Amino acid sequence: MEYKRILTIQDVSCLGQCSLTVALPILSACGHETCIIPSAVLSTHTGEFQGYTFRDLSEDIPLIRRHWEKEKISFDAIYTGYLGSALEVSYVLDIFKSLLIHDGLIFVDPAMADNGKLYAGFDSEYVGAMKRLCAKARVIIPNITEAALLTGVEYKEEYDREYVERLIAGLKNMGPSCVVLTGVGFDREHTGVMVSDENGTDYYMHHKIPRTCHGTGDIFASVFAGTYLRGKNIFDSAKIAADFTLESIKNTVDDPAHWYGVKFETVLPELIKKLES
Repeated sequence: MEYKRILTIQDVSCLGQCSLTVALPILSACGHETCIIPSAVLSTHTGEFQGYTFRDLSEDIPLIRRHWEKEKISFDAIYTGYLGSALEVSYVLDIFKSLLIHDGLIFVDPAMADNGKLYAGFDSEYVGAMKRLCAKARVIIPNITEAALLTGVEYKEEYDREYVERLIAGLKNMGPSCVVLTGVGFDREHTGVMVSDENGTDYYMHHKIPRTCHGTGDIFASVFAGTYLRGKNIFDSAKIAADFTLESIKNTVDDPAHWYGVKFETVLPELIKKLES
């Protein structure tokens, strides 16, 4: 296996099994040298915790870039997750230009919204910035809400395949050649992933566990990026990521004390075996 170097840019929640504390171990388990730029440091994630600390690190991003440029460091792939502001998005666009190898891969998880609403602190300016970021990506990994915001299509909680394909067409018109649309469910008992690239569109469905779990989007995106960088095609990468995320949830649902994330670490050995098979 070719040893590749990937950079992931997102925040650090010191406790909570999300963002960089998910991306770093998963991408490393996939066999890649994983480098990071933390966009912020929080004591915990913001879901249901109260009084968490927050330190903005956006001013460090261009300083890190300039140092790496001086050292002639480059990356085979760059994967972005939660970014805290439109300013940070502009810094990341600079990194795409200067630190990615020719024909390198860009993965963008436009982590900014869910359940029909933007996350706190985001506005239309941020959506516009995220459109510019997605336009540079090889693969984008939005959920239904994010896809609706990016395309200007009305958000719907209940929809059919025609609606989903309309979202995907709008996303691909922005620039990315591959779209991995998560959280796609056509009934209450199932959810899945709609994947689309130059070879067509396909859907992978699995049983839906009726529990909200923090960090599962980050887990899915990290497994997908790590698997795709290993040379798997878009559909197989999405299937492996969906199965891994589902097993991580199953390993957690019977432990009420572990409400703040999922036990993805317990599934990493199976991921490694699957990638080596």
